[in-house]
Amino acid sequence: MFKSILKTAGITAVAAVFCMAYGDDKNALDMVLVKGGTFTMGCTAEQSKECGQFENPAHKVTLRDFYIGKYEVTQKLWNDVMGYNPSFYNKNPNLPVEMVNWDTIQVFIQKLNAKTGKEYRLPTEAEWEYAARGGDKSNGYKYSGSNNIKEVAWYKDNSDRKTNQVGTKQANELGIHDMSGNVWEWVNDWYEKYTSDAQDNPTGPFRGGYRVARGGNWGNAARDCRVSYRSADHPSKQNASLGFRLALSPDQ
Repeated sequence: MFKSILKTAGITAVAAVFCMAYGDDKNALDMVLVKGGTFTMGCTAEQSKECGQFENPAHKVTLRDFYIGKYEVTQKLWNDVMGYNPSFYNKNPNLPVEMVNWDTIQVFIQKLNAKTGKEYRLPTEAEWEYAARGGDKSNGYKYSGSNNIKEVAWYKDNSDRKTNQVGTKQANELGIHDMSGNVWEWVNDWYEKYTSDAQDNPTGPFRGGYRVARGGNWGNAARDCRVSYRSADHPSKQNASLGFRLALSPDQ
Protein backbone atom coordinates (compact mmCIF):
# COMPACT_ATOMS: atom_id res chain seq x y z
CA MET A 1 0.00 0.00 0.00
CA PHE A 2 2.84 2.37 0.87
CA LYS A 3 4.35 1.97 -2.61
CA SER A 4 1.01 2.42 -4.37
CA ILE A 5 0.47 5.71 -2.55
CA LEU A 6 3.92 6.89 -3.57
CA LYS A 7 3.45 6.03 -7.22
CA THR A 8 0.42 8.29 -7.51
CA ALA A 9 1.73 11.11 -5.30
CA GLY A 10 3.32 14.37 -6.39
CA ILE A 11 6.55 15.81 -5.00
CA THR A 12 4.89 17.47 -1.98
CA ALA A 13 2.87 14.39 -1.06
CA VAL A 14 5.91 12.12 -1.33
CA ALA A 15 7.86 14.42 0.98
CA ALA A 16 4.98 14.43 3.46
CA VAL A 17 4.66 10.64 3.48
CA PHE A 18 8.41 10.22 3.89
CA CYS A 19 8.52 12.68 6.79
CA MET A 20 5.64 10.97 8.57
CA ALA A 21 7.40 7.65 8.26
CA TYR A 22 10.99 8.73 8.86
CA GLY A 23 10.98 11.99 10.82
CA ASP A 24 9.43 15.44 11.17
CA ASP A 25 12.01 17.51 9.27
CA LYS A 26 9.79 19.55 6.97
CA ASN A 27 12.77 20.45 4.78
CA ALA A 28 13.81 16.88 4.11
CA LEU A 29 12.60 16.44 0.53
CA ASP A 30 11.45 19.91 -0.52
CA MET A 31 12.08 20.16 -4.26
CA VAL A 32 11.90 23.17 -6.61
CA LEU A 33 10.78 22.83 -10.23
CA VAL A 34 13.35 24.38 -12.57
CA LYS A 35 11.83 25.13 -15.95
CA GLY A 36 14.13 24.24 -18.81
CA GLY A 37 15.82 26.74 -21.08
CA THR A 38 19.06 27.84 -22.67
CA PHE A 39 21.77 29.66 -20.75
CA THR A 40 25.45 30.53 -20.98
CA MET A 41 27.50 28.25 -18.74
CA GLY A 42 30.94 29.22 -17.48
CA CYS A 43 32.74 32.55 -17.31
CA THR A 44 30.09 35.15 -18.06
CA ALA A 45 30.46 38.92 -17.74
CA GLU A 46 29.24 39.29 -14.14
CA GLN A 47 31.99 36.94 -12.94
CA SER A 48 34.42 39.78 -13.83
CA LYS A 49 38.12 38.92 -13.82
CA GLU A 50 37.83 36.23 -11.15
CA CYS A 51 37.29 33.31 -13.52
CA GLY A 52 39.88 30.56 -13.71
CA GLN A 53 40.76 28.77 -16.92
CA PHE A 54 38.59 25.81 -15.90
CA GLU A 55 35.53 28.11 -16.22
CA ASN A 56 36.34 28.88 -19.87
CA PRO A 57 35.22 28.92 -22.56
CA ALA A 58 31.67 30.05 -21.82
CA HIS A 59 29.22 28.04 -23.92
CA LYS A 60 25.51 27.63 -24.54
CA VAL A 61 23.64 24.82 -22.78
CA THR A 62 20.00 23.84 -23.22
CA LEU A 63 18.25 21.87 -20.48
CA ARG A 64 14.87 20.22 -20.06
CA ASP A 65 12.77 20.72 -16.91
CA PHE A 66 14.00 19.16 -13.67
CA TYR A 67 13.53 19.35 -9.91
CA ILE A 68 16.34 20.24 -7.53
CA GLY A 69 16.51 20.29 -3.75
CA LYS A 70 15.46 23.55 -2.12
CA TYR A 71 18.08 22.79 0.54
CA GLU A 72 21.29 20.85 0.84
CA VAL A 73 20.65 17.35 2.20
CA THR A 74 20.51 17.58 5.96
CA GLN A 75 22.00 15.34 8.62
CA LYS A 76 18.44 14.49 9.67
CA LEU A 77 17.54 13.09 6.26
CA TRP A 78 20.83 11.22 5.93
CA ASN A 79 20.40 9.64 9.37
CA ASP A 80 16.78 8.70 8.64
CA VAL A 81 17.87 6.84 5.50
CA MET A 82 21.27 5.47 6.49
CA GLY A 83 20.92 5.01 10.24
CA TYR A 84 23.99 7.02 11.22
CA ASN A 85 25.34 10.58 10.98
CA PRO A 86 28.87 10.89 9.57
CA SER A 87 29.14 14.66 9.97
CA PHE A 88 31.90 16.45 11.87
CA TYR A 89 29.69 19.44 12.73
CA ASN A 90 26.75 17.57 14.19
CA LYS A 91 25.10 19.74 16.85
CA ASN A 92 21.95 20.40 14.79
CA PRO A 93 20.11 17.87 12.59
CA ASN A 94 19.28 20.66 10.12
CA LEU A 95 22.93 21.29 9.34
CA PRO A 96 24.00 19.98 5.93
CA VAL A 97 25.41 16.49 6.01
CA GLU A 98 29.16 16.37 5.31
CA MET A 99 32.00 13.86 5.53
CA VAL A 100 30.22 12.01 2.70
CA ASN A 101 31.99 10.93 -0.47
CA TRP A 102 30.49 10.56 -3.93
CA ASP A 103 30.41 6.79 -3.77
CA THR A 104 28.59 6.62 -0.43
CA ILE A 105 26.06 9.17 -1.67
CA GLN A 106 25.09 6.65 -4.36
CA VAL A 107 24.26 4.14 -1.60
CA PHE A 108 22.17 6.79 0.18
CA ILE A 109 20.28 7.55 -3.03
CA GLN A 110 19.58 3.88 -3.69
CA LYS A 111 18.13 3.47 -0.18
CA LEU A 112 16.13 6.70 -0.42
CA ASN A 113 14.66 5.60 -3.74
CA ALA A 114 13.73 2.21 -2.29
CA LYS A 115 11.89 3.96 0.55
CA THR A 116 10.09 6.54 -1.60
CA GLY A 117 9.52 4.78 -4.91
CA LYS A 118 11.15 7.75 -6.66
CA GLU A 119 14.38 8.09 -8.66
CA TYR A 120 16.32 10.79 -6.85
CA ARG A 121 19.83 11.46 -8.15
CA LEU A 122 22.60 14.02 -8.07
CA PRO A 123 22.09 16.98 -10.40
CA THR A 124 24.29 17.22 -13.46
CA GLU A 125 26.86 20.00 -13.40
CA ALA A 126 24.87 21.94 -16.00
CA GLU A 127 21.62 21.55 -14.02
CA TRP A 128 23.38 22.69 -10.89
CA GLU A 129 24.77 25.86 -12.49
CA TYR A 130 21.51 26.73 -14.25
CA ALA A 131 19.60 26.40 -10.95
CA ALA A 132 22.26 28.38 -9.07
CA ARG A 133 21.97 31.18 -11.63
CA GLY A 134 18.21 31.35 -11.11
CA GLY A 135 17.10 29.39 -14.18
CA ASP A 136 14.65 31.25 -16.41
CA LYS A 137 14.23 33.86 -13.66
CA SER A 138 17.94 34.71 -13.52
CA ASN A 139 18.97 38.27 -12.69
CA GLY A 140 22.57 37.59 -13.69
CA TYR A 141 24.05 37.61 -10.20
CA LYS A 142 27.63 36.74 -9.36
CA TYR A 143 26.57 34.49 -6.49
CA SER A 144 23.44 32.40 -6.24
CA GLY A 145 20.74 34.99 -5.57
CA SER A 146 22.74 38.19 -5.08
CA ASN A 147 25.82 40.21 -5.92
CA ASN A 148 26.25 40.64 -2.16
CA ILE A 149 27.59 37.33 -0.95
CA LYS A 150 26.74 37.99 2.70
CA GLU A 151 23.03 37.90 1.83
CA VAL A 152 23.09 34.41 0.36
CA ALA A 153 26.11 32.45 1.58
CA TRP A 154 27.88 31.10 4.63
CA TYR A 155 31.54 31.57 3.73
CA LYS A 156 34.90 32.46 5.27
CA ASP A 157 33.91 35.91 6.55
CA ASN A 158 30.64 35.02 8.31
CA SER A 159 30.43 31.25 8.95
CA ASP A 160 32.27 31.13 12.30
CA ARG A 161 34.43 28.48 10.60
CA LYS A 162 31.71 25.80 10.50
CA THR A 163 28.59 24.73 8.65
CA ASN A 164 25.33 26.53 9.37
CA GLN A 165 21.69 25.44 9.33
CA VAL A 166 20.31 25.09 5.82
CA GLY A 167 17.88 27.71 4.56
CA THR A 168 18.93 30.51 6.91
CA LYS A 169 20.36 32.71 4.15
CA GLN A 170 18.34 34.45 1.45
CA ALA A 171 17.13 32.19 -1.37
CA ASN A 172 17.94 32.77 -5.03
CA GLU A 173 15.44 33.75 -7.74
CA LEU A 174 13.95 30.23 -7.78
CA GLY A 175 13.64 29.94 -4.00
CA ILE A 176 16.70 27.69 -3.61
CA HIS A 177 19.02 28.18 -0.62
CA ASP A 178 22.77 27.78 -0.05
CA MET A 179 23.93 27.19 -3.60
CA SER A 180 26.75 29.56 -2.73
CA GLY A 181 28.69 28.58 0.38
CA ASN A 182 27.95 26.35 3.39
CA VAL A 183 29.21 23.07 1.85
CA TRP A 184 30.58 22.09 -1.53
CA GLU A 185 27.97 20.08 -3.40
CA TRP A 186 28.87 16.93 -5.28
CA VAL A 187 27.25 16.70 -8.73
CA ASN A 188 26.95 13.72 -11.03
CA ASP A 189 29.57 14.57 -13.67
CA TRP A 190 33.13 13.43 -14.07
CA TYR A 191 35.35 16.49 -14.49
CA GLU A 192 36.44 17.56 -17.96
CA LYS A 193 37.55 20.84 -19.54
CA TYR A 194 34.90 22.95 -21.22
CA THR A 195 34.66 23.35 -24.97
CA SER A 196 32.91 26.13 -26.89
CA ASP A 197 30.37 23.70 -28.38
CA ALA A 198 26.68 24.22 -27.60
CA GLN A 199 25.21 21.27 -25.68
CA ASP A 200 21.79 19.77 -24.95
CA ASN A 201 21.27 18.20 -21.52
CA PRO A 202 24.96 17.34 -20.99
CA THR A 203 25.89 14.70 -18.44
CA GLY A 204 29.68 14.89 -18.66
CA PRO A 205 32.15 12.24 -19.86
CA PHE A 206 31.56 8.51 -19.40
CA ARG A 207 34.64 8.09 -17.22
CA GLY A 208 37.29 10.13 -15.45
CA GLY A 209 39.43 10.50 -12.38
CA TYR A 210 37.57 13.25 -10.49
CA ARG A 211 33.96 14.12 -9.82
CA VAL A 212 32.82 17.75 -9.90
CA ALA A 213 31.76 19.72 -6.82
CA ARG A 214 30.16 23.14 -6.97
CA GLY A 215 29.21 26.15 -4.83
CA GLY A 216 32.04 26.76 -2.39
CA ASN A 217 31.94 26.18 1.36
CA TRP A 218 32.00 27.75 4.81
CA GLY A 219 35.78 28.18 4.74
CA ASN A 220 36.15 29.59 1.23
CA ALA A 221 36.73 33.12 0.05
CA ALA A 222 33.94 34.78 -1.91
CA ARG A 223 35.69 34.05 -5.21
CA ASP A 224 35.16 30.31 -4.76
CA CYS A 225 31.43 30.69 -4.07
CA ARG A 226 30.56 32.19 -7.47
CA VAL A 227 27.97 30.40 -9.61
CA SER A 228 30.51 29.51 -12.32
CA TYR A 229 33.32 28.31 -10.05
CA ARG A 230 34.26 24.63 -10.42
CA SER A 231 36.05 22.20 -8.15
CA ALA A 232 36.72 18.49 -8.50
CA ASP A 233 37.84 15.67 -6.19
CA HIS A 234 38.36 11.95 -6.28
CA PRO A 235 34.97 10.28 -5.61
CA SER A 236 36.37 8.75 -2.40
CA LYS A 237 37.16 12.21 -0.95
CA GLN A 238 35.26 13.23 2.18
CA ASN A 239 35.71 16.11 4.57
CA ALA A 240 33.70 18.55 6.69
CA SER A 241 33.08 20.89 3.76
CA LEU A 242 31.64 18.42 1.20
CA GLY A 243 27.92 17.67 0.94
CA PHE A 244 25.24 17.54 -1.74
CA ARG A 245 21.65 18.21 -2.79
CA LEU A 246 19.22 16.02 -4.72
CA ALA A 247 17.66 16.27 -8.16
CA LEU A 248 14.68 14.56 -9.75
CA SER A 249 13.29 14.29 -13.26
CA PRO A 250 9.87 15.95 -13.83
CA ASP A 251 8.05 12.69 -14.59
CA GLN A 252 8.78 11.58 -11.02
